[in-house]
Amino acid sequence: MGETENSDSRGRDLEDVKPSPRLSCQTSRNPSAERVSKPVHEESPLLSPSSQEDEEGLGDEGAILESDPHDDYHETKSVWYMILLTISLGGLQLAWAVELSNGTPYLLALGLSKSLMALVWIAGPLSGTLVQPYVGMLSDNCRSRWGKRTPFMVTGAAATIISLVALAWVREIVGGILGLFGADRESHGVKVTIIVIAVLFVYILDFAINTVQAGIRAFILDCAPSHQQEAANSMASRVVGVGNIIGYVAGYLDLPKFMWFFGNTQFKVLCVIACLALGSTVMLSVTTIRERDPRLEGSAGKGKGGVLKFFKEVFTSIRRLPPQTRKVCEVQFFAWIGFFPQLFYSSSYIGDIYVQPFLEENPHMTPAEIDKLYEKATRVGTFALLVYAITSLTTNVLLPFFIAPSYDAPSAAKSVRSHKSYSTRIDRFLDHLVIPWLTLRRAWLLSHCIFAACMFSTLIVRSIGAATTLIGIVGISWALTLWAPFAIISAEVSKRDALRRSRANESHSNEAPEDQAGVILGIHNMSIAAPQILATIGSSILFKFLQKPRGTPGDRSIAVVLACGGISTLVAAFLTSRIKDEVEIPEEGAVEEARGEGDREERERMLVRSGSFGGLEY
Repeated sequence: MGETENSDSRGRDLEDVKPSPRLSCQTSRNPSAERVSKPVHEESPLLSPSSQEDEEGLGDEGAILESDPHDDYHETKSVWYMILLTISLGGLQLAWAVELSNGTPYLLALGLSKSLMALVWIAGPLSGTLVQPYVGMLSDNCRSRWGKRTPFMVTGAAATIISLVALAWVREIVGGILGLFGADRESHGVKVTIIVIAVLFVYILDFAINTVQAGIRAFILDCAPSHQQEAANSMASRVVGVGNIIGYVAGYLDLPKFMWFFGNTQFKVLCVIACLALGSTVMLSVTTIRERDPRLEGSAGKGKGGVLKFFKEVFTSIRRLPPQTRKVCEVQFFAWIGFFPQLFYSSSYIGDIYVQPFLEENPHMTPAEIDKLYEKATRVGTFALLVYAITSLTTNVLLPFFIAPSYDAPSAAKSVRSHKSYSTRIDRFLDHLVIPWLTLRRAWLLSHCIFAACMFSTLIVRSIGAATTLIGIVGISWALTLWAPFAIISAEVSKRDALRRSRANESHSNEAPEDQAGVILGIHNMSIAAPQILATIGSSILFKFLQKPRGTPGDRSIAVVLACGGISTLVAAFLTSRIKDEVEIPEEGAVEEARGEGDREERERMLVRSGSFGGLEY
């Protein structure tokens, strides 16, 4: 393309659109190609398209979703970009894994009673219900030069690291401080103080983890192109799966033997590893992925008004949730009533099956023998969770190749045309793997049915091998839970935000207020956290009537709790069937369609999913 043609094109372009600051890697716009309705390539950049198609495919951005002059976040991103974007979730998952898998034994070792343990672990769902919506609102209104989400990711990660280290060394910290005043470390008062401070750090840890999680999820939504939200959340679920497996493998090893310089106990070493993982992955994400400059969005609303205003804004935001997002939240509410007991009691369910034959054979074991038996049962249950994590990761890696793209793809005709000029042998093979009827929404629905069937089966399965298989199969459902809801919400919110920025650039005024990604994802997390509180209360009631004393044969109370969770998941499956298989552009953007058929072609291009790696380019 000649220099003269470029100058003329820019001149004509100024009549309709303001010039957009672009990165140095971008090509110049060619407005003369904007109305040409030819197929646009979004496949692997390793292939060289014809020059004419190159100008048309790479030179135009789409009239509605691409008219934002402040960013170039609508380009199709590579697999490496997606890894860097989502890798911080892997570090965060290690922190979660350390708390969930080792927190209870550690607090019991400090002297906390089992009856008070429930009050400690309700901190997770409580903080999820309150913190993430609040952090979402704050980050939506943030106008820092570092971006909307980065300050909360960094601050939350720092607070998480401090809390983990303080919790791991709480004996030494509290004992040392009180020892300066002459208190005996072995006295009852010092032990009680240690327990109180440890519980305080658990609450701080949960609030900090929810802060960084709210920032990371909104960060992914903001920085991934609207046509790659499904792919971005698929990569996020893979990263979480890797973090899970690393956490379980680390739990198996005798870490103080190999990493004595990190601490003299397993919990201390795990906390240090989690801190290093979280800190390094968050810094890698925020230093390599650039957010949009929020200062270009204008001034934000004031966040003053206290707690009452916060709750009022939350309920207002719930009422005006986008339609797909509202349906996803309804599904999540019932799904997590079933998932919460499964996450907490799966290893105990396996352990109970393991100990039953021994208890029936010798019902008069000494307390020491019972403790040794249940210690072995815990390791057996942990192995089942490792199988569960491997199944989940395998599903997250392989399933995207079989899913028919709905939230990341255009019509079938468009997809076929765009593949003609650029398909390779590998692309054609990957295309053949796609099951046309298996959309992401349908896969999510099937995963609920699989979960419910496995939970009902816990009532009749009484062998270690079969029970481990059940828990492993549930890993399929867990993989979809980490992927599908976030992909559906992100696709809808991302496209709506692109339209909002487009209208703002064209000086449209008097528009109805819309919530941004932070508060919407926070409300979604409320639909996950709130049912966990209900599940905790319901489980406690069932255990009150069905549980037998420890060491007594015939206890099947955990199986009943899991089966009740399966009933709730069937309701979630029904609600999933009401979700649409595609995200529609809001009606406010319909007026933009008058710009011509060429614009419609470009909007469809925004939904193309590359076949290279589950929606990603290399």
